[in-house]
Amino acid sequence: MRMSITAALQPGAGEIRATEYLAASLSHVLWGRLPCATDRPVLTIDSGTDVTIDTLSHEGILEDQGRDPAAFFAANGVDRSLVLDDAVALAASAYPRSGTDGPHVVTGPIAVRGAQPGDLLKMTVLETTPRVPYGVISNRHGKGALVGEMPVSQRSMSVFAELEHGLDGSEWGTLPLVPGGERSVRFPLRPFLGIMGVAVAGDQRPHSVPPGAHGGNIDINLLTVGSSLYLPVQVPGALAYVGDPHFAQGDGEVALTAMEASLRVTVRFEVVPQAEAVDAFGTLAGPLAETSEFLVPTGLDEDLDVAVQNCVRAALGLLEARYGMDRALAYAYLSAATDFDISQVVDIVKGVHARIRVSDFAGVRRG
Repeated sequence: MRMSITAALQPGAGEIRATEYLAASLSHVLWGRLPCATDRPVLTIDSGTDVTIDTLSHEGILEDQGRDPAAFFAANGVDRSLVLDDAVALAASAYPRSGTDGPHVVTGPIAVRGAQPGDLLKMTVLETTPRVPYGVISNRHGKGALVGEMPVSQRSMSVFAELEHGLDGSEWGTLPLVPGGERSVRFPLRPFLGIMGVAVAGDQRPHSVPPGAHGGNIDINLLTVGSSLYLPVQVPGALAYVGDPHFAQGDGEVALTAMEASLRVTVRFEVVPQAEAVDAFGTLAGPLAETSEFLVPTGLDEDLDVAVQNCVRAALGLLEARYGMDRALAYAYLSAATDFDISQVVDIVKGVHARIRVSDFAGVRRG
């Protein structure tokens, strides 16, 4: 197999951008569940701190894949040196998992000093670096957009995708047209974290699959380098976490997964005090993303129609609070000028996000 990366980015190896570094060691991860108020932080930082974090893809470590990533990836021609040691250690550990737990691995939680319920936690993605030169796209467990129709001839499907570097520094995923064929299909990589979140109140860790007001598995592929996610803080310190790393994902994520693959990321964590948050965005009921081009309110629900409605309501509230726009005129604007995209339809709770162009309001004076 021809690989464009000759060495895996093992724990602690290679460039670590931030002074604070969090490895995906056994004591620093949760597998299948997300943090709650009673979880103890593995790192405590001040607002404005950058943290470099190793994340792990769940593909190759799961029980239905043998819980042995070295063997799983060897079957796809990957040398052991290109399999992550932290993935091998987690899979081989006695980590307590039940049959109802989710698949995702998250690194954290990280406590941010001063964060209190009512504030927002702003998480800005500064860097995403592939830790391995391959990824997996799966359709299994009777899930995906075409349950009972795909996959055609077997109960599950895991497609192995390779990473390729262009001479101009671009990165691509590659697939064949037919099994075993030449890898002639190329698509651009846009690495991002499928899971970015804060701890929920109470003493029950939520399942890792459905997203919610806490963020979690929101799978918004706009959250690439330079983008930010704002989340309503639910517990003192916020107790933030990241995971579910992706190399690429289409809106909808229709087969079940994206191109799942481990990343090393650097994220900046900032507390937005409640008064400032309300002035900037209104009262947020759930996640809000921000890129250089767009404000991205979200809507979540098990019913896709309701998720769309929730996203429209969130967009209306944002335009009212941020720009003082009349609600009826905001509704007209959204219909004429804003795309509402399906984030994903495979995570029990479906996600919709709107792309409101910031440039459309360049002439608006705020406050």
